[in-house]
Order: sequence, then structure tokens, then C-alpha cells
Amino acid sequence: MAKTRIIYTCQSCGYQLPKWLGKCPDCNQWNSFVEEKAFEERKGLQVFEGGSSPQPITTLEVKEEDRLKTGIGELDRVLGGGIVLGSAILIGGDPGIGKSTLLLQAMAMLAGNGEKVLYVSGEESPRQTKIRGERLGATSENLFIYAENTLERILDSVKRLKPGILIIDSIQTIYTQALESSPGSVSQVRETSSQLIFNAKGMDMPIFLVGHVTKDGSIAGPRVLEHMVDTVLYFEGERGHQFRILRAVKNRYGSVMEIGVFEMHDKGLEEVTNPSALFLAERPENASGSVVVSSLEGTRPILVEIQSLVCPTIFGIPKRTVVGIDYNRVALLTAVLEKKGGLNIQNHDIFLKVTGGVRLEEPAIDLGIIASLASNFLDKAIPQKTVVFGEVGLAGEVRGISQAEPRINEAEKLGFDKCILPKDNLSKIKGKLEMIGVKSVKEMMDVLF
Repeated sequence: MAKTRIIYTCQSCGYQLPKWLGKCPDCNQWNSFVEEKAFEERKGLQVFEGGSSPQPITTLEVKEEDRLKTGIGELDRVLGGGIVLGSAILIGGDPGIGKSTLLLQAMAMLAGNGEKVLYVSGEESPRQTKIRGERLGATSENLFIYAENTLERILDSVKRLKPGILIIDSIQTIYTQALESSPGSVSQVRETSSQLIFNAKGMDMPIFLVGHVTKDGSIAGPRVLEHMVDTVLYFEGERGHQFRILRAVKNRYGSVMEIGVFEMHDKGLEEVTNPSALFLAERPENASGSVVVSSLEGTRPILVEIQSLVCPTIFGIPKRTVVGIDYNRVALLTAVLEKKGGLNIQNHDIFLKVTGGVRLEEPAIDLGIIASLASNFLDKAIPQKTVVFGEVGLAGEVRGISQAEPRINEAEKLGFDKCILPKDNLSKIKGKLEMIGVKSVKEMMDVLF
């Protein structure tokens, strides 16, 4: 028999020690070590069945048919054009955000096109999944539901059924009998996911793994899980908003800059083909502090409203609250506005947010943030049909940005008639709306106020 020894594994990062500690020395988490049995038996190396010999990369053929279209355009865009055969895709998000709903809708469409889909649910019974599927209108004879937590039984069903696509919902509920640790532990997640991915790639079968997330928003389990899969998707959104953002943070077969926008309804998720119009639908008129910026998400320009509130502080230390934008960026731009814009806002509370639950990260929104803060501080509204974008440096200069023409075209489609943009971009683009190029923050304020 194989010899065993006792080890202690951190359930947050997977760090292992021969003795228990109260605090993990690797990730600094408290009370995260759990006792596990480690088998010293060494297994043989695994190889794919039917493996081929080494070939020059120039002789390999890749066809467009090697990708499966889900029928949901936003999901296909984030995946890089569809599901690659044999790929492993990990999708995570907060509880109730819509991960299972999105996958059930997509798999029902694929099953309706003749693909055999096996949906393994470790959290719901088959009847519960059927009730949810009927509510979403996601039913098909090729969609097989299997409620099981044991890895060995799942692999046996996969070999007998030979599905075209496999869904595991969720990976934290699956366990193997070869390990004595509880489901969801680091060792169980690592072993079960590696076995599932190994078998899926051997059968050239795409596999979706649904992952739980921790309180800080990262996928629970060992970090190696994100390295083993080909694509990592995060489903983001706030429960108070009906919008959902599907974002790729890793994609071996496409860009990680693309996002998919969905709207949650009582009958499931619906694609948002024109997110700019939806995000600006309830914009207030003639409100100070409100400005529309153009942010490029992948290949798609999106117009989003930024709102700010600047008021004198009651306490000694001014308060800064930011939603949807990096806090340090807002603090930096506030200092630039005070030093180069001539506005004394150091003793004011600043509240700033991006409407619609979207998170903006690219530098092109810098000029819009400064315009929003100045507008509310001066209590002067920015014209309703004006869009602002540009990067701002520490010297107060407005720098040119990439892909300015698609941003202008998107603003024209939505009826905007004026655009404030960097002067470097002005000579390179043409548009029907009025374009004003600025070189500095001070110049931008003179134009708007």
C-alpha cells in the first residue's frame, strides 16, 4: 500500500506545510490551513490518447469550422469568435450573477443545432434544473442533465455518452474518492479539474467549469486552476442593476480586451447590442457634474456617463468615494485639476461614479473625469450633446489616444453634436459633428466653462 503522511494545506493559495500555522506565510490569510493526507505513491505520466508526432507549425491546418457558435453574439465575441474544440473555459462571478443562466441558455441553443451537451450540476437536482430551463425556454432533447458530485461517475458517464460539450457547475462541488479531503478544498479542486481537463482535451471536447469566487472577487481554489484552463471569464455586475458584463481576463484563442453586455430579465439574460444607448437612456438633463465619455472595450467603443458631486467637507479630512474607476487615478486627476486648472477643491468631499455598473480602466477617460469634477464644483452643466475623451498627464497636458475615429462614429450614431478631444487626434480624423481639440486642462475648461 502507498504510504501516507499528514500535511496542512492553505485553502486560499494552496501553500503546504508539515505542521499547522495560524497564518499562511504565502498569502497572509488567517485560519486557512486544513489537515490533509498526502499519498507518496508516484503515478505514471499521463498522455493523450491518439497522440501525434511533432509537426512543423506551418503544416497544421486551422479551419473556421473548428469554432462552435453559441448563438449568443456577446458570448462569442468574448470567446474570440466562438468555442474552440477541446478548449477549457473557466467562468466565475458572484452568487446569483447569472453564470448558470448564461451557460444553460447557450447550451440549449447548441443542443438545438444538433450538438450533444452534458450539463453536470453539483448544486441542483435534475428537476430543479428542468424548472429553471423551462423558465428560460432552454430545453432540447440533446441537452442531458446529470446531478452528480463524484468525479469517477462523471468521467464514466462522459465516456458512455460521448457529448460534444461538457458543463461542470460547479467545480468546487466535485470530489474524487482518491483523496480524503472535503469537496472544495485546494487538493480536490486541483485534482478534479486536472482530470476533467485532461479527458476533455483527449476527446477534443470543450469543457466549461463554473467556479465560486471569494469575498475579494477572485476565483476560489488554487491559483493553478486559472493556469490549467485556456480561457478565464468573469461575470460582473451589481445586484441593484440589471446590466451584466462578461469580461475575459485570459484567452488563448482571442483578445482579453473584449466585453459582452447583457441585461437580466425574468426569463433570463438578453444581449445588449447597443450598450451605449442603454447606459445613457436615463441621463439627467442640464445636471452639473454629468459628462459622457467614450471608452474602448476591445474593438467596441462604449459611451458611458460619469457623475460627480463636489461639496465642502464638514470634517477636517475630505472624503473621497469612487465607484467604477480606480481610486488612485481620481486622486491623481484631482491634484492635476487643482494645480493646473486653478480650482481649489482640496477641502471638498468628492463623490464620483460610473453609471450602469460599468468599470472603466483605460486612460482615455481622464479628461472626462476632470470635466465632471470641474462642472460640479463650478455648478455649470456641460452641454447635453457633448462627449469628452483624452488622456491627461501630470503637467496638465492632454495627450492623444488610440482609436479616436471609432469613438467619434459611435457618438455620431447616438446624436451627439460636439466632441472635446486631444488636439493631436484632431488632424487625423474626420466627422460630421463639431470637434474641438485641446492641448491642456486649462484650455479644456476655457472651452466648456
